[in-house]
Amino acid sequence: MIPRISLLPDHVANQIAAGEVIQRPASVVKELLENAVDAKASTIQLILKDAGKTLIQVIDNGLGMNKSDVKLAFERHATSKINIAEDLFALNTKGFRGEALASIAAISNVETHTRTSGQEVSQCIKIEGSKIKDQSLSTKPQGTSIEVKNLFFNIPARRNFLKSNTVELRHIIDEFQRVALAHPEINFLFFNNGNELFDLELSNFRKRIVSIFGSKWDNQLVPTKESTSLAKLNGFVVKPEFSKKTRGQQFFFVNNRFIKSPFLHHAVNSAFDGLLRPGYHPGYFLYLNVDPKTIDINIHPTKTEIKFEEEQSIYAILRSAVKHSLGIFQVIPTIDFNQNTDLDIPYNFKQKTPIIPHIEVDSSFNPFKDPSFSSKQNNDEREGLLPEVNSKTDHQDIESDNIINVPQSSRFFQLFSKYIVCPLQTSILLIDQKRAHQRILYERFLASITSKTSLSQQLLFPLEVELNGQQIEEFNQNKEILLALGFQMELKNKKKLVVVGSPEHCPHSKIESIIEKLLSGENSPQSVEYLSQADQIAKTLAKTLSIKSGDLLTPIEQQVLLDDFFGCKETSVSPFNRSIFISLEKSEIEKKLN
Repeated sequence: MIPRISLLPDHVANQIAAGEVIQRPASVVKELLENAVDAKASTIQLILKDAGKTLIQVIDNGLGMNKSDVKLAFERHATSKINIAEDLFALNTKGFRGEALASIAAISNVETHTRTSGQEVSQCIKIEGSKIKDQSLSTKPQGTSIEVKNLFFNIPARRNFLKSNTVELRHIIDEFQRVALAHPEINFLFFNNGNELFDLELSNFRKRIVSIFGSKWDNQLVPTKESTSLAKLNGFVVKPEFSKKTRGQQFFFVNNRFIKSPFLHHAVNSAFDGLLRPGYHPGYFLYLNVDPKTIDINIHPTKTEIKFEEEQSIYAILRSAVKHSLGIFQVIPTIDFNQNTDLDIPYNFKQKTPIIPHIEVDSSFNPFKDPSFSSKQNNDEREGLLPEVNSKTDHQDIESDNIINVPQSSRFFQLFSKYIVCPLQTSILLIDQKRAHQRILYERFLASITSKTSLSQQLLFPLEVELNGQQIEEFNQNKEILLALGFQMELKNKKKLVVVGSPEHCPHSKIESIIEKLLSGENSPQSVEYLSQADQIAKTLAKTLSIKSGDLLTPIEQQVLLDDFFGCKETSVSPFNRSIFISLEKSEIEKKLN
């Protein structure tokens, strides 16, 4: 009988193991950066081509490796970090399993140059799909340079699952920022396709945060510090007024390692109780130092999850420290947020008795005697505000292909500062003003992008916006779309975006916040298609610039909104696939009244 069980070949086993550790280019970047940190480097360079798909190179000035070490480094389970099982519970380094380099070498072409301080020449080794192709000498400075080329070249199916360069670069930037934030004492440089994205000089925690995310962050940070026998806490939380609807600026570091912990996140969240608007999340950069023996970081291949021996105590320390910091810096209010302080009674008047005012009523006054208030004239004025909709114009019903004709004799009005009520002959339309306006703006912006004939309003004074590395990359990728929308801008001195013109419907006061939102990287689609990117930007702009629920509209503004809305190509749903209006039939109303 032919045996059905056999040992996998080494190269196949390595490829399978690589799948656990190397999921995308960002995974390679993480492992190589952490190795450079463990090598005690003071300067680390990250160089990419095509968002890491063609090349990922990390150069450091660390300790380097000798001839025998560089060869062993690419073998599975080869590590300098542990010798016995107990060492797993006393780790102060990033990598320790000995899987990363072997996994990378199994699915790419790797070229390594490394040199220790005692060597006159550097060692060079070239590996393709786990097989050593060449080992020689080279002339490189002390430290290590690892080039990873053609990632997943021997696993086409995995390569096909990679996203667009924009998406993959964003994941790489995330990993880069996490390592750079954990080690402000190291100088980090980051280049993509020859463009410098980051040059982070050695500094302290606060300066490192500001150098990555921008100078505005310096005024948004509240220092947080606590020291106990169990743990030491250092770092910053973001002031509540600068909180965001996304979770982008949430960083936990334990013993200088970035981790994800819903448990610790809940502790911070609870400290912010009552301070955040609904739907907003706290921002924080918190560094915990604990005894390595009291934590387990070996519970996930990516080493981003952690288990604490004293979870409840860590939770209490964290929550208390954050709450205390918010109180010290007078972030916690002394009065109710909803209370209008203008109505408070001044101290000098609290003991005085109010004087009851004398009210006089003119019983003979009758406003209807004045002809200017006649109902006929009032009706005539109201009719002049109605939308002039051609009776031949077709408007699609949300639930069917029925034609909606809005006659000139109809009445419309605003309800709850949220809906526009538009009576028809046999039904009533309730139109969501925010969603209708989003649809109007969305179609206008898309038309501007495709035709490239948008109108631009010139700014009286140029506006300067400082960009961080990620925003610069986003700008370079989306510049053509932004210009087509009507933005007139230019990047100067590598980091300053000078804006001299904006789209016609963009208020001057919102330009800076809109640019930051468009270049945040949070709204980009998963597709590389130009139209997909343009579509997402158009949606973001429409959402940002549209009128909101609660905005009071004059009759003229209501009329303009209806005219523009019924002129849209699509009237049933908003750009975000939400129903814009509902139709109440006369029969439904009569049925409810019976």
